[in-house]
Amino acid sequence: MKAQVFIDGEHGTTGLQIRTRLEGRSDVGLMSLAQEDRRNVNLRREMLNDADLVILCLPDDAAREAVSLIEKPQVKVVDASTAHRVADGWIYGMPEYDKKQHDKIADAPRVSNPGCYAIAAIGLMHPLVAAGLIPLDFPATINAISGYSGGGKSMIAEFEDKTDETFTEVPFRVYGTKLEHKHVLEIQKWSGLNVRPLFVPSVGRYYKGMIVQVPLQLSTLPGRPKALDIHHALATHYDGCRFVTVADPADVENIDLLMPEDLNDTNELRLHVFCNEEHGQAVLVGLLDNLGKGASGQAVQNMNIMLGLPEEVGLL
Repeated sequence: MKAQVFIDGEHGTTGLQIRTRLEGRSDVGLMSLAQEDRRNVNLRREMLNDADLVILCLPDDAAREAVSLIEKPQVKVVDASTAHRVADGWIYGMPEYDKKQHDKIADAPRVSNPGCYAIAAIGLMHPLVAAGLIPLDFPATINAISGYSGGGKSMIAEFEDKTDETFTEVPFRVYGTKLEHKHVLEIQKWSGLNVRPLFVPSVGRYYKGMIVQVPLQLSTLPGRPKALDIHHALATHYDGCRFVTVADPADVENIDLLMPEDLNDTNELRLHVFCNEEHGQAVLVGLLDNLGKGASGQAVQNMNIMLGLPEEVGLL
């Protein structure tokens, strides 16, 4: 009998993407609540408890409320909000995090889906912290750009709806200037750092696609590693992973321009080590679709694992 999946918040940007990825699959069934009934607590409680697995695509407080409505212990949960990413009792939903994480997700009743910026930043730094190439007290600086879909329906309206009072034609903008972005604690915890990273996000005038950058002055790191040492640590960590790859140094050498939309409509995260050996400098770069590996694709990957299905089913 196929598992029944309820997407709580299916009418939002991430929820719609997940539903699109699951529609037509024969191995899972989709339960649905009409948009006009989404605020009906009794109907939501019924859906939440009748499902085999629930995917929460809600604001943080609403996600916490949804979890509190689940009374049946056998109901599995993937939470795509920020609410539980550093919470006790929740497994971090990045199967590639280390060799044990896939099995932890498979056995978990509660899994927190990573943030879009965070999964790339952690994907770049955690293996290097674990290998001792980046120290625990490393003052990481992270610069990133996302397509405007990362801001949900309100930001999409800002960039697309000329009748909306917030409509803008700006090509690029920096935000999070108070340096309190909701992904910072997640990045610090799961990268393994003791020091709060400095994170500067931005948004461009394109729908989806993301680039995350971590600059390194190699001479300031323990042992003064070379770029090839950095690449080797990343490549070793992700060897055999389906959705996280590390670009070959020879290929990186030939990249003059990196476009944020290059992995759109996939669940891929591609990591790069750009360097200038003469000056002892490197820039780690993660490329992904902020609605794919950064949101809906990752949620489906976690769902697959939790339901005992091959993790790549329904994903590119």
